[in-house]
Amino acid sequence: MSKTTAKQRTIEKEITLSGVGLHTGENVTMKFVPAPENHGYAFKRVDLEGDPIIEADANYVVNTQRGTNLEKNGVKIQTSEHVLAALVGLEIDNVLIELNSSEPPIMDGSSKFFIEALEKAGIVEQDAVRNEYVVKEVITYKDEATGSEITIIPSDEYQVTTMVDFGTKVLGTQNATLERLSDFKTEIAPARTFSFLHELEMLLEHGLIKGGDLNNAIVYVDKEISESTMLKLQKAFKKEKLSVKPNGILDNLTLHHPNEAARHKLLDVIGDLALVGTRIRGKVIANKPGHFVNTQFAQKLSKMIKMEKRNSVPTYDLNLPPLMDIHQIMAMLPHRPPFLLIDRILELSDSHVVGMKNVTMNEPFFVGHFPDAPVMPGVLQVEAMAQTGGILVLSTVPDPENYLTFFMKIDNVKFKQKVLPGDTLTFHCSLITPIRRGICHMQAYAYANGKLVCEAEMMAQIAKKK
Repeated sequence: MSKTTAKQRTIEKEITLSGVGLHTGENVTMKFVPAPENHGYAFKRVDLEGDPIIEADANYVVNTQRGTNLEKNGVKIQTSEHVLAALVGLEIDNVLIELNSSEPPIMDGSSKFFIEALEKAGIVEQDAVRNEYVVKEVITYKDEATGSEITIIPSDEYQVTTMVDFGTKVLGTQNATLERLSDFKTEIAPARTFSFLHELEMLLEHGLIKGGDLNNAIVYVDKEISESTMLKLQKAFKKEKLSVKPNGILDNLTLHHPNEAARHKLLDVIGDLALVGTRIRGKVIANKPGHFVNTQFAQKLSKMIKMEKRNSVPTYDLNLPPLMDIHQIMAMLPHRPPFLLIDRILELSDSHVVGMKNVTMNEPFFVGHFPDAPVMPGVLQVEAMAQTGGILVLSTVPDPENYLTFFMKIDNVKFKQKVLPGDTLTFHCSLITPIRRGICHMQAYAYANGKLVCEAEMMAQIAKKK
């Protein structure tokens, strides 16, 4: 995970759309609402008690039949992908999507109307820097049952290529590529959803396409239409007459592009991969994509990103002059050698501090702590993190030399790696809650040799010397 120089973005004001849900057939009102930094995308069901919120997260995917469906604590969102694709396509990071039904309006079966509404609402920059997952290796997911496969490879920007093969005469093999997200609005957003006649017959029989209309789904006729089927379709689509065009499409829809189906599949890939929860820098190559393989890949990517985040080690230039040297540290902390366990302070803000210690063979504790196989005691690593945190809390008072810092609580301590003579330790402490009445609650990490060696949640209080 890395931070870019680009800032996060949200919308300037709320904007509302109304329409019909494709599968529910219900009239639905959807509102895009500005959201704070690091909020991401989330859906809010305003028609249910307590206005429950479902984050756009791959781990909430429960069903991929006829769209990507999410569920959290029994609350559902159906067919989320077209709305999410529009948000990604406009490079908007934080939005709350309010719905008075389980399904966004289908509109014309594309993302076009969502793009128009979001642009009308205005897009504004926020203060926080955008997080981005930079792909450094080839990552692949394959669904053995269908042969569908998604691969992502390193690239300078987010790109997507879809290759689809429907195995029918009316719609054979098609490809579509998006080289730049800035082209999404014109090249991909207007591509409408589509269905084959054989699928449509089954959906009609099961009452699953109540909001279907020939204006929001391209229907490819891949078999002979019987008279009874034609009558059913006329009734379902509220049309007096239906016919098949020479290019094998039902009735009066005109394709925007010969490869509109592949472009819509690309739109779906972008919408489904929005469920990863962070921006991606890499090239996606999707062969025969579908909501199942897309969301399985999103879950795999999401797990990898979380793991990388957990194991990520910040790097600091130790050749730069420190923010505080040993003399400045001793002017603030009451500790003295051999119990002063930090050598430098590298960073200090209102909410975090970074300290450093060179571990040498001359440390007095090595004399008695496994002298034949010297290892720095874990309790002293925690103490060193606490002293680093002490700098943070003491920097909030005008006369730090008149205060002492005392532990109140230590939780979730974990020791991951041995710390040996010759190691350089860096400590990163950040506030979990703001400092109140001299009480400091922080998360602390210690790193050495590019690895996390120790972590702990600590609470301490400063008290005036008697």
